[in-house]
Amino acid sequence: MDQLQQMQQQMAATQASLEQEELEISVGGGALRITITGHQRVRSIMINEDALDLADEEWLTDLQDLLVAGVNQAIEQSQLRSAQKLEGITGSLGDLSLDNLLR
Repeated sequence: MDQLQQMQQQMAATQASLEQEELEISVGGGALRITITGHQRVRSIMINEDALDLADEEWLTDLQDLLVAGVNQAIEQSQLRSAQKLEGITGSLGDLSLDNLLR
């Protein structure tokens, strides 16, 4: 039971740190930079106007596509980072894994 309490404390601390942790994702050759937290909260979206071809009639559609792709990529990266950090805690359970505890 001590191991479970320790794991619970580690998970709470990891969740708190993920809330403060930020990832920066760049898409479109630097046209768009998205900053997201470990809790999948978008903090900022920076658009590099110089990287956009505003003379192209489709520039707005291109920007919208970049926004969707960039936000989705940022969320996926944030989820992956969270899973990796939490796996480091739950992976140390050994025989105390949830499956074994439920048996």
